[in-house]
Amino acid sequence: MSQITLRGLDPQIEREIRRIAKKTGKSINHVVLEMLGKSAGSRKRPPADSLRKLAGGWTENEASEFNDAINICEQVDEEIWR
Repeated sequence: MSQITLRGLDPQIEREIRRIAKKTGKSINHVVLEMLGKSAGSRKRPPADSLRKLAGGWTENEASEFNDAINICEQVDEEIWR
């Protein structure tokens, strides 16, 4: 796969790319590839999309709910371990 280096990127655009990446749980590279693909009219999805579709993924809210649900498993009952 080829590589491109961007110089002189507007700081506001960089912040937006980083915001989208954080919000969607995608890498910055993935977000930029999607943006470029949409801009160029490409319908080809980045390779990771096919795996993500097969394996699934969680939103930040789903991950938070899961962590809350298993939080009790992190607690130690001191009475049992004496």
